[in-house]
Amino acid sequence: MTRPSLVLGIDPGTAVTGYGVVASDGRTTTLVECGVIRTNAKEPLASRLFDIHEGVRELISRHRPDTLSIEDVFYARNVRTTVVLGHARGVILLAGQQSALTIHEYTPTAIKKAITGRGAATKEQVQYMVARLLRLKSAPEPADAADGVAAALCACLAFNPPAVSATMPGTGTSPSIISSKAFRR
Repeated sequence: MTRPSLVLGIDPGTAVTGYGVVASDGRTTTLVECGVIRTNAKEPLASRLFDIHEGVRELISRHRPDTLSIEDVFYARNVRTTVVLGHARGVILLAGQQSALTIHEYTPTAIKKAITGRGAATKEQVQYMVARLLRLKSAPEPADAADGVAAALCACLAFNPPAVSATMPGTGTSPSIISSKAFRR
């Protein structure tokens, strides 16, 4: 029996970087770990970027994932926010490249569409579907961790898209990628 593929999903940020590690063998997908890397807002940007890089390197060392799945830059109204987020993504991508991981980048809209079936889904809808897909009793907390898990799931679903079988709350519509068979423990 071969080892399941491990995907490290990252929702980048300079204050809070969410992450999720998901194992998938093509039939079942399970959550291994999720959480956040927090930086001190009073520290200089270079110090915070170092902390993010080291945190991601530690996750890679501990879990030995095959793949890094990271949310791409969204264009904020504030140009500085977009640029600083780009710096955070840069150190995360560097950590993945240093470990020779396969790297996938997805826009926030693509991740939301993969997880919920709607590219304009709310954070709450993404959290709900992450919990459904992984058969968790509740969504990962905080929301940044759930977003990291969603990025990891997006990479898993891109290669093994399941059939429809769930309804998203508040919409009355069925997402196009959900399957209770694909995510049983």
